[in-house]
Amino acid sequence: MPLTRSLDESTVVITGATSGIGAATALTLAERGTRLVLAARSERGLAEIGGQCRMLGASVLEVPTDTADAEAVERLAVAAQAEFGRIDGWVNNAGVAVYGRLLDLPMEQVRRTVEVDVFGYLHGVRAAVPRLRACGGGVLIVVGSVLSEASIPYLGAYSMAKHAVQGLADALRQELRADGVDEVSVCTVLPASVDTPLFAWAANYMGREVIPPRPMCSPQRVADRIVRLLEHPRRQSLVGTGSGSVVWSWRLAPAVAERLMVWYGQTAQFGRVVQSSEGNLFTPVEQPRRVDGGRRLPVAALAGIPMAVMGHLGRRLRGALRPERSGPQQMTPPAGARTTAGAAAARD
Repeated sequence: MPLTRSLDESTVVITGATSGIGAATALTLAERGTRLVLAARSERGLAEIGGQCRMLGASVLEVPTDTADAEAVERLAVAAQAEFGRIDGWVNNAGVAVYGRLLDLPMEQVRRTVEVDVFGYLHGVRAAVPRLRACGGGVLIVVGSVLSEASIPYLGAYSMAKHAVQGLADALRQELRADGVDEVSVCTVLPASVDTPLFAWAANYMGREVIPPRPMCSPQRVADRIVRLLEHPRRQSLVGTGSGSVVWSWRLAPAVAERLMVWYGQTAQFGRVVQSSEGNLFTPVEQPRRVDGGRRLPVAALAGIPMAVMGHLGRRLRGALRPERSGPQQMTPPAGARTTAGAAAARD
C-alpha cells in the first residue's frame, strides 16, 4: 500500500543522504514538504544537505549514522519517532564499493562492503517495518542496482552485496505476505549506471582510475522514481538508460552477457594509473557535498560500447519473445513533438 498520508504530511527516513541518489531524493521530497530524517556518517555532509532542504521549506532532522552498526540504526529510528511522532517511509540507500580482484582483495575490505551494503539494509528493515506497521502502513524502498541481477568483474564484492539485497527484499516481501501483513510495501529500485560520487569515492585496489559505465543517468532520475514509488508502490522498478536491456540480456542469454561484461571489465573499466585507496569504506570523504559525480560528460565512446551491445541484445531477445501485434498501430509523433504520454515517460 502507498503512504497513508500525503507527502507533505509524511515523515521519510533516508540513509546515505549526503550525496548521489540519497541527496537528490532528500531535495526532491523537501520540495514536496515532506518531513525528512537524513542519515549518513558525515556530520558535515548532513549539515550541508539538511540546510539545503530547510531552504526549500522542509522540516529536517539529521542523525549521523553508520548503517553497519545495528544499534546506530535503531537510534536513528527512535530519533525519527521522537522528533516527528511517526515514520511513513524508509529509503535504504547507504552503500560503499570496492574495486579489486576477489582472489586478492583484503578480506577486511570485502567484509566492510557486505556489512554496509547488506547488513546495513537489514538493520534498516528491522528498524523500519515495525514502525511503519505501527503508523498504519508505509513504504520501504530498497535501492539496489542492475548488478542485483547482473555482475561485473573487479567489482565483485559490490555485485554480490547487491545480489544479496535483492534476495533480502524478496524474502522480506514473502514473509510479510505469509504473516498477513499487507500494510507495508517493499519496493526495490534497480538503477543502471548513475552519475554519483560513488565511482570517485570507492575503494580501489586495481591501481587504475575507474571509468564509470556509459550511458549514465542522473541521480535526479532515480530520486524521481523513488518519490513516485512512495506514492504508487510496485514490487520492482528499473531506472536508467539500458537498465531493462542489461537485466533481460542477463536473464535470457547469460553466457553471452557475461562474456561482454568480461570484455568491458578488461578493456574499458579503468583508465590512467593511480595509487590504491580505501576510499570511503571506513571513513566518510569530507568534501563539499554534491548530488552528481560530474562524470556524465564527456562520454568515453569505448566505455559505452558494451552497454550498447547488451542493450541491443536485450531488445532482440525481448522482441523474439513478444508476440507480434496486430491491428492499428499508434503513429510515431514527428521529431521534437512532446505528447502527454511522452512527458510522463520522460519523468520516469
